[in-house]
Amino acid sequence: MSKSSVVHSIRENLTDQTEKAEKEVESFVLVPDNTKYYIMLGYALLIMFSGFLFNTPPEIFQGMQAIIVAPSILVTDYFEIANIGSALFNSGLLMVVAIGIAKGNHVNMNGPLIAAILTIGGFALFGKTPFNILPILLGVYLYSRVQKEKFNKFILPAFFGTALGPLISQVSFGYDFPLVQGIFLGVLLGTLAGFVLPSLAAHFIRFHQGFNLYNIGFTCGITGMFFMAVFRAFGYNHEGVLFVSTGNNPTFSIYLGLLFLSFIGVGLFYNRWNFKGYKNLLTHAGQLVTDFVTLNGFGVTMINMGILGLISTLYVVMVNGELNGPIIGGIFTIVGFGAFGKHTKNILPIFVGIYLATLFNIWDVNSTGALLGALFGTTLAPIPGRFGWQYGVLAGFLHMAMVMNVGALHGGMNLYNNGFSGGFVAAFLVPIITSLKKEVI
Repeated sequence: MSKSSVVHSIRENLTDQTEKAEKEVESFVLVPDNTKYYIMLGYALLIMFSGFLFNTPPEIFQGMQAIIVAPSILVTDYFEIANIGSALFNSGLLMVVAIGIAKGNHVNMNGPLIAAILTIGGFALFGKTPFNILPILLGVYLYSRVQKEKFNKFILPAFFGTALGPLISQVSFGYDFPLVQGIFLGVLLGTLAGFVLPSLAAHFIRFHQGFNLYNIGFTCGITGMFFMAVFRAFGYNHEGVLFVSTGNNPTFSIYLGLLFLSFIGVGLFYNRWNFKGYKNLLTHAGQLVTDFVTLNGFGVTMINMGILGLISTLYVVMVNGELNGPIIGGIFTIVGFGAFGKHTKNILPIFVGIYLATLFNIWDVNSTGALLGALFGTTLAPIPGRFGWQYGVLAGFLHMAMVMNVGALHGGMNLYNNGFSGGFVAAFLVPIITSLKKEVI
């Protein structure tokens, strides 16, 4: 498919959404942007201060020190290397930072921004820190200055681009450089990575035609692959890690259940205490760019986010998985994208495909890798959303094999490994499906 046809498809998708939103705007309560900001800030602070339910202030302070100096290569569970309280504090803190930056740059609290904030919060449980996100943000900011554009135009690449946080942390603390030299190199390389992300992301979306929701994840995978290749060329390499905690299910089943029920409650409040509009939300394929807040309203979107949170948590519990930092991070990310492309109809086929794959391949269904594949594999939700559930099952099945093999390319320096894998799966599968269905995207 040519560049012009893909761009035309995306523009056509946006035009259709705008027309639908204009027709439906009277059917839902319009929530002021400031109110949406206050609600998201409230959840960020709730997560942040809930850390004190698990650990004392001194323990959280010590845990934050351990988190900040961790190389943070995939998969590094902050529950395990620090403690639960400090991981939750880190998660809420980074969400507050993101909300503050967005508000200061006058960005509307729409679906993509909500997805970005909750994704940052999720990955702050296993990879993102106050130290390693800042160089990425700085790099994107410098890019905006060079382009003579406002930073708010690039806020999403900046926020999602923090997936490369481990690049900064590994160079700063993981390669045995002298501390000052390591930090300088880490910040420098992170700033460079942030600088190139916006232009790369704009081009790579054509590779998967918007059927991979984690487009920046694919972009970061390519970027991390190049950095890792250079590191290895100079003799710098590292082994993969798997630091995960266990035994948290009783507590976090309740914690997450109450949290996501509150999302549904807030949504019902702003949707006149009914589910009107939710059925319409389920009709969207989810292909980039699908903003549920604009299309269906903030209330229905919050209901959708809460339902996705409950379903995702239930899946983990039903297959006897562990609710640790990475897994909860995956659940948070699904909830965030409940405002930006995901709903029950287009994620469940992916879950089924992943589950079926684990019945036949070498990975246990309740292993951390398989669960991360299931949760983050919902990046491919637009495929069943557009073409039907059977293709979603196939996409999930293929994704399970792909995601277990691409992490070595970037050495775990891209936290959105499933977004990297999803880009390849979508690029491979979508042309075949469209050819068979004789459908022009």
